[in-house]
Amino acid sequence: MEIGGYFELEHFYSRPYYSGLYELNLGRTALTFLLSALNCRTLFVPCYLCESVTDACEKAGFSLEYYRIDENLAPVLTRMPQKDEYLYLVNYYGQLTDEQILAFQNFYGSIIVDNTHAFFQRPVKGVPTLYSCRKFFGVSDGAYLYCDFELPPVNETDQSHKRMGHILGRYEDRASNYYQEMLKNAGDLKDEPVKKMSPLTRNILGAIDYDSVRRTRNRNYRYLSERFEQSNIMNQHTPNGPFVFPLHVKNGPALRRELAAKEIYIPTYWSNVTAKMPKDSVEYDYAANILPLPCDQRYGQWEMDHLADAVLTAMQQLGE
Repeated sequence: MEIGGYFELEHFYSRPYYSGLYELNLGRTALTFLLSALNCRTLFVPCYLCESVTDACEKAGFSLEYYRIDENLAPVLTRMPQKDEYLYLVNYYGQLTDEQILAFQNFYGSIIVDNTHAFFQRPVKGVPTLYSCRKFFGVSDGAYLYCDFELPPVNETDQSHKRMGHILGRYEDRASNYYQEMLKNAGDLKDEPVKKMSPLTRNILGAIDYDSVRRTRNRNYRYLSERFEQSNIMNQHTPNGPFVFPLHVKNGPALRRELAAKEIYIPTYWSNVTAKMPKDSVEYDYAANILPLPCDQRYGQWEMDHLADAVLTAMQQLGE
């Protein structure tokens, strides 16, 4: 132990949103760690999914069987999972209720829920569930894993200090100045093995006012739902503490370009889907034409006004 010298980052008041869950470094490593413990033989995964997840599973030696989704985001399987096979169920934009998750479990048997888009939705008892922290908060990594059985110990602890440059840079400067650094960090994560959550990430997560975050996200989501009077499968259920406001449009790529010119950056979830799936597929339509509009805790009324005005103007210009 070193005593004296300069100060490190303060130890914040530790009050994480989840306690008693496995605290790991990444959602994808949490998944492969869980699959190993389950002795999973085959994992059914949707075509509408980030390739970082499937790449990690294949690299870890798991067999994957891809399934399509219908317009209601429900799985369309060509066969039922058998013994030692699991269905990977993605809670897209937090649209799955607990009752729906239980219904899928009753129908398909062994399922694993991906709550990357639904951080505030607590796990359903008996259903293994994954959470990714960096999708909701200013951390470079971190994941939670829920399961109701004991997993083997994880011996290595992650370190995050070398990944924080783009996050700290954006805090004091423009995001565009650190975009390439963000991409590099994201790319470097692909080779990470399963580790315990880093002390730095755990410290930051313990200092967040989760009630305030959730209230802000709910308020911003409600406002955007009023500005965009649109009824579709992406907003049939209003999440508590939503990820984004998913706006389904006709020409998503063109709208993204128009908005980027105004320094409003709307990502594509996920570009690998548009590259691989047929253009007339549900997966291609949703990946290309759902605009995940930010409604998170960084923004107040002025930003939501500006965002909605810009999107509506761009839609009008493009004949949406």
